[in-house]
Amino acid sequence: MNINSIVRPTSHPKSIIKAIICNDGLPFSKILSSDVISSIINQVPYRQRYGFYSPDITLWAFLSQVFDADHSLDAAVSRVIAFHLSQGREDIISSSTSAYSQARTKLSEEMIANLARQSAEQLEEAVPKNWLWRMLYHLKLVDGSTVSMPDTAENQVLYPQPDSQKKGVGFPIARLVAVISCVNGAVLDLALGPYSGKKTGEHALLRQIMDVFKEGDVALGDCYYASYFLMAALIKMGVNAIFPIHAARDCDFRTGKKLGKNDHIVEWIKPTKPEWMNQEEYDNTQSEISIREVSVTTTRDGYRQETRVLVTTFLDPVEVSKDDLNILYSCRWWIELDLRALKTTLQMDILRGQSPEMVRKEIWVHILAYNMIRKIMAQAALAHNTKPRELSFKGALNIIKSFRERGILSESNDKMYTTLLQAIARKIVGNRPNRQEPRVVKRRPKAFPRMQKARHLYRKMKSE
Repeated sequence: MNINSIVRPTSHPKSIIKAIICNDGLPFSKILSSDVISSIINQVPYRQRYGFYSPDITLWAFLSQVFDADHSLDAAVSRVIAFHLSQGREDIISSSTSAYSQARTKLSEEMIANLARQSAEQLEEAVPKNWLWRMLYHLKLVDGSTVSMPDTAENQVLYPQPDSQKKGVGFPIARLVAVISCVNGAVLDLALGPYSGKKTGEHALLRQIMDVFKEGDVALGDCYYASYFLMAALIKMGVNAIFPIHAARDCDFRTGKKLGKNDHIVEWIKPTKPEWMNQEEYDNTQSEISIREVSVTTTRDGYRQETRVLVTTFLDPVEVSKDDLNILYSCRWWIELDLRALKTTLQMDILRGQSPEMVRKEIWVHILAYNMIRKIMAQAALAHNTKPRELSFKGALNIIKSFRERGILSESNDKMYTTLLQAIARKIVGNRPNRQEPRVVKRRPKAFPRMQKARHLYRKMKSE
């Protein structure tokens, strides 16, 4: 398999866009071509009029905000001006951020989301079979998280802060659910909604992106997803699932069809219709489903044994044993690391958008940048006979940034690009099975009092 088939752009248009977009200094300019961007733009029904900041240039400048330590608009405009002049262009671009800010507003959220999804889909389709479980199954991880954003009136309306926080003290918060490839770590799709309220839970968000699962896939998640209606929906789609049993469901291994010690098949009965489900959908859901419940034990040196009950649609113990299920479920931890890479390493945890629309665009640009890095890591893994999950995301990011800053991040330069992939392939993650870190913070915060009321009230008190 040719490593360039994973990520190799087509030709670039001969225009000012080429001079800016295809410059080696801007992030991922040799991975996502202007032709691909144009094809996605043409799918969006409504087209805006643009000045210098066309959708291509605006998107790449937006990506540079994610990729660089300085996320400001001013820094993004400065980078575009510098690379514009480095290409021998004599016309002057204003250093004002107004034009770029307006261009970001015009940039289609649908376009960015489609590019992010397409980048992950292409990578998932191109992975070699020896990366898949048993050369056949695509493992897909699902989990939820939250992000916060500036405290503006618009953001508070759509993504209100938790009720436990006083007005003017907290920040708007949004809940997201992501489906991530277990093989390469790319975000296949994502759903976003308010943190609280009706139809805002992880199940409701996951139902918005169920199309990401294909027949024959295997879904892995935590115990929150082990519900009757989700399991029934996955079975109907031909998708297998492995989740820990929900705490509200009883498990009695003396019942059902016995397959072995603490291993049996039971029939789950359809519960009453939930509020979120319409009657037609409820009637079309099977009245009972066959589920395998199996108790597995994880052993770690220096720790007590950990026993959990897994529920799965793999009903044949010969085809998929208890040990197989235990090993497969351990892969679920990857999504925790992937979300950490997105929120901490790429700094998506605290967003900067002043409106819900810009917040959503910012999230999708982060996803797109993240998927581009995952593509380069996949190239490195394939070129050097390893697996993407064995490589360090942080290490790969540092190397890519270093090459970009020196102006040598380019697939057209075979020698330099080969060196880049080799350097990334050497960033092997240590073998740390079942690693566990307590969620505690060692460094103490500075001794400033916590905000207990809106800032303008503090200013008023001081003036008096």
